[in-house]
Amino acid sequence: MQAILSEPHLDIVPRTEAEAARVAAVTAPPERFDTAQRFEANPGGAATVRRRDDNAAFSLPQDNLTFAQQADFAVGNGLFERLWVTAPASTLASDGLGPMFNVRSCQDCHIKDGRGHAPVDAADDAGSLVVRLGRPLTRDAAGEGMDDLRRYLGAAPDPVYGHQFSDDANAGIAREGRVEVTWIEDETVTLPGGEAVTLRRPEWRLADLAYGALAPDTALSPRVAPQMIGLGLVEAIPAADILAHADPDDADGDGISGRPHVVWSPEYDRPMLGRFGVRATTPTLRQQSADAFNADMGLSTPLRPDPAGDCTEAQAACRAAPDGADAEQGGFEVAGDSLDLVAFYSGTLGVPRREGVEDPQVLRGKQVFHEAQCSACHVPSFVTHRLEDRPEHSFQLVWPYSDFLLHDMGPGLADGLPAGQATGAEWRTAPLWGLGLSAQVAGQAEYLHDGRARSITEAILWHGGEAQGPRDHFAALEPEDRADLIAFLESL
Repeated sequence: MQAILSEPHLDIVPRTEAEAARVAAVTAPPERFDTAQRFEANPGGAATVRRRDDNAAFSLPQDNLTFAQQADFAVGNGLFERLWVTAPASTLASDGLGPMFNVRSCQDCHIKDGRGHAPVDAADDAGSLVVRLGRPLTRDAAGEGMDDLRRYLGAAPDPVYGHQFSDDANAGIAREGRVEVTWIEDETVTLPGGEAVTLRRPEWRLADLAYGALAPDTALSPRVAPQMIGLGLVEAIPAADILAHADPDDADGDGISGRPHVVWSPEYDRPMLGRFGVRATTPTLRQQSADAFNADMGLSTPLRPDPAGDCTEAQAACRAAPDGADAEQGGFEVAGDSLDLVAFYSGTLGVPRREGVEDPQVLRGKQVFHEAQCSACHVPSFVTHRLEDRPEHSFQLVWPYSDFLLHDMGPGLADGLPAGQATGAEWRTAPLWGLGLSAQVAGQAEYLHDGRARSITEAILWHGGEAQGPRDHFAALEPEDRADLIAFLESL
């Protein structure tokens, strides 16, 4: 447990007893539902930003940044939007793309800093979705001497296609193939009052494979890019407060058994609490940024130094291709200070202010949310650490509506690909802040890890496993109560 509590990425000022008592009071469950809780309208605390009615709602810097930090945010934004090019190029600071990749910039996946989208059909591209690959981690796949670390690895890469499928490549290099999907609509749920909701599920295929067949036991895990708001605040939540919600053996008998994902940090050479990614596989924003640069764009950084990205030894032309590593960039394609700026930008995108927190329908929906036990996993609030070096994230009451733990969501959402110590049926509870603005920012409504749900109602009905009880509670609601709950969720 001590290893999980290690937070070397944060310069923490310990809480006093008085502060701990204040935290317990402000994060306690609501006692009444006829009025909003204090500070509920500001989900990011002092970092909350004004609400916008356009697609830039997730692209604003936190309101509490200094002028110097606003300048760093602007530079980080430029790097986030930068279109990388093939090496060698005259623009040395922007070359090194590939040799294989999914997108040319961070913004290509995280559309306006919001969610990506799944392909509509076989003719649509998968530009803001990635497909992770993996197979059971046997002793042969892990390699000799890896027994102690096997529990942190979860799955072995496909021997030819690696950990992630690349559907684009530089000139002269064959891309790995295409991602195709067929949407199946063969289940309809009729709710009280007669509303019929058709659930769509995807059938994914990797077509036009350029390097031969996948290994027979390779599993596919498609993931739509997530929204970017509030990530620095999530990084600053005390690990102990997240662990306080864990119940891996379901000791309280409520059917919900969230557990923390302990992951290996190559940055700090120790196990840490995973916070980011659909399976909480990454402990810090800097590591998350480095992983995305390398896997999505084939760019090397101090944390992921291989300039060939995810190219495997079986892809000889890819391994031999020129790279953009440069002495002025510290021997990498993305210098350490550039990585830091992207991580800073990613960590200081503000959470929009909520509206309608005192609306009677929203308040009724909030009560339904708690009565249905949605709040058992979608924990409303936390208070961040008091931090010596990050006042913009220090001691803030935040409302992410997540416990950041792993939960088995049942066979309907399972993809069969373990990640670290997470099984192929476990997912990190998705934060709900910004939910009502998701479609406005991305231009279309898509929910869940692979974008299968076209409405919030459909997303709830896909819940299974540990969430079966809350799902069934929702499915039994009368139309008015159901509308109240949706109104509350859309207000977040």
